[in-house]
Amino acid sequence: MSLTAYLTLAALVFAIGLFGVLTRRNAIGILLGIELMFNAVNINLVAFARFHGDLLGLVFTLFTIAITVAEVAVGLAIVIVIFRVRRTVEADRLDLLRG
Repeated sequence: MSLTAYLTLAALVFAIGLFGVLTRRNAIGILLGIELMFNAVNINLVAFARFHGDLLGLVFTLFTIAITVAEVAVGLAIVIVIFRVRRTVEADRLDLLRG
């Protein structure tokens, strides 16, 4: 597979994630869209590391995957707490910080 194919795949995955973030009203759907965008970045990092023959891109990809897992855990914990307080996870109704 060529580098162009990997970059096209990553662009497609990123576009799907961006579409999900911009069109979803559910907070969990927004988090899933963000995860898709992170995965697109990881596809780019792995593709460039493979075609340049450098392991630094793979190491950086593993680091970003670990950070993404932590972000998901914190994001879902926040969504659970908001659901317990407000009984909804729709992003339009989450005005928790508004005074």
